[in-house]
Amino acid sequence: MSKSVVLYLHAHQPWRVKPYSVFQAGTDPFYFNDETINVETNNRFIIDKVSEKSYLPTNAALKDMLLQHPEFKLSLSITGTLIEQLEEWRPDVLQSFKELVATGKVEIIAETYYHSLAFFYSRAEFVKQVAMHAQKIREVFGVTSTAFRNTELSYNNDLAYWADEAGYKAIITEGWDPILGWRSPNYVYQPSYTSNIKLLMKNYKLSDDVAFRFSDRNWSEWPLTTEKYCHWLSETDGGGDVINLFMDYETFGEHQWEDTGIFDFLRKFPEEWLKTEGHDFKTITEAAESYRSKDFVDVPYTITWADTERDLTAWLGNDMQVDAISAIYEMEQTITEQTDPHILADWRKLQTSDHFYYMCTKWFNDGDVHAYFSPYDSPYKAFMYFMNTYRDMTVRVINSGNNDG
Repeated sequence: MSKSVVLYLHAHQPWRVKPYSVFQAGTDPFYFNDETINVETNNRFIIDKVSEKSYLPTNAALKDMLLQHPEFKLSLSITGTLIEQLEEWRPDVLQSFKELVATGKVEIIAETYYHSLAFFYSRAEFVKQVAMHAQKIREVFGVTSTAFRNTELSYNNDLAYWADEAGYKAIITEGWDPILGWRSPNYVYQPSYTSNIKLLMKNYKLSDDVAFRFSDRNWSEWPLTTEKYCHWLSETDGGGDVINLFMDYETFGEHQWEDTGIFDFLRKFPEEWLKTEGHDFKTITEAAESYRSKDFVDVPYTITWADTERDLTAWLGNDMQVDAISAIYEMEQTITEQTDPHILADWRKLQTSDHFYYMCTKWFNDGDVHAYFSPYDSPYKAFMYFMNTYRDMTVRVINSGNNDG
């Protein structure tokens, strides 16, 4: 019986806001140009660090795996904000991504250019950002995406309906138990109220075994060997068609450091999985085209792959977050009416979901994860710096309007 591993990796870096004081509002229009100050919010410093620790060694490993194992395939997504930073500071890293795609065995997944939550605030802006991303992917990689993912795998019936109407063959989200119920994430499904599109849902347990637990010496299954992991994949749900392993690109080298053995684990993975007859790898679109839908899946409320709740509270769970994101989207009409492209670009960079993630005030394990990713001392500073840039943005819009007149 055939069983396909669908490996999907997501690469993203935001334009982080520098420590921006209220006294700069109205005088300093450079919110992200922080190369000479605080290292923790220095976008170039972070790109260099993640490139050396994660992107370059991961891409080198993946390229070797693709060349050594013709049956190995994977899917990846890469945001417009990351591509911009690689174009500016690390063209060598962007080239390494291009070489992967050039093998013809790496699918790029469509998404919003700015890794935003625009779908939930402005459908018009969302559509523009998806189109911007599609154009960028064509320009840089020479391919057209046929599968879609929304920011942080956020998903509901409305999104699936939109993606179906837009012509995508597949869409992905979290395989969240309250949605699946008795069903398994290890099948291809069809979203409710759609005609053609297929739904692939992340097997979060098996994905998180690598993404979060791999280096945890207190984990009862540590150390995780490739042989043990492939045995788990083989045994899970017996008759399942697909095993959807979805995780951040930075899992390899950044979240799980090289000295944990994560790259050795990765390099051995295709050989070990392919030892068993009937085992293969498929891209997201290939899986959608290869397997019949097991059932319809109804998702009337929004789910994501973040935090224990798997909802939008990672970004919209407190008043600071709601106030900040609402302020940005309330500017939409005035922003899009004026003619300064720099203002429009900055407004869109401020839509990136990471800004609101940094403002999260959750406690316990989720809070630790948010703090790990945040470049700021506290969520309150993240909110303060962001709102100060918003104040400056309102001044720029007014001044731009006066200049136009």
